[in-house]
Amino acid sequence: MTDTPPLAEGYEISTDPGRVDAGRVHRWLSTDAYWALGRSWEKQDRAIAGSLNFGVYEVLSGDQVAYARVITDLASFAWLCDVYVDRSVRGKGIGTALVGTVREHLRPYDLRRILLATHDAHGVYEKLGFAPLAEPDRWMALLFDQ
Repeated sequence: MTDTPPLAEGYEISTDPGRVDAGRVHRWLSTDAYWALGRSWEKQDRAIAGSLNFGVYEVLSGDQVAYARVITDLASFAWLCDVYVDRSVRGKGIGTALVGTVREHLRPYDLRRILLATHDAHGVYEKLGFAPLAEPDRWMALLFDQ
C-alpha cells in the first residue's frame, strides 16, 4: 500500500517541530488520551524533543487539530505513538490521513517494522496496512511503575 489517504480540504500536515503547539498537545494527551492521562508537562516536552513530530493544522488559522509522534532510529525500527485528533474535527479522515502520511514519510528509510499500540482504533490502522503481531509470544516488555 503506497497511497496516502487525502487530507480534508483546509488542512495541512507538517513535520516542523517549531509548529507543534506543545500546550495544546499536552492538554489533549494528559486530559483526554487514555494512554497518557496525567502525563506531566516536562515529560511531554521531552517526548516532543526526542521524537519525529507530525501535526495537522488548519490552513487559515494555523491552529493545530491533530498530532502524532514517531520514535525511530531511521534505520530499522519505528514506534508510532501519541496519535490524537481533536474532538472537534473527528470524522473527517484527518487521523487516517495523518497516519498515512507518517507511513509514507518513513517508507524511504526501508525500516523493518513500524509498531504501535491501540485500545480502540484498530480499524483506522488496518486501513493503512497495520495488522496484529503475527507472533505476539516473541515480544516482551519491561514495565516500570508509573
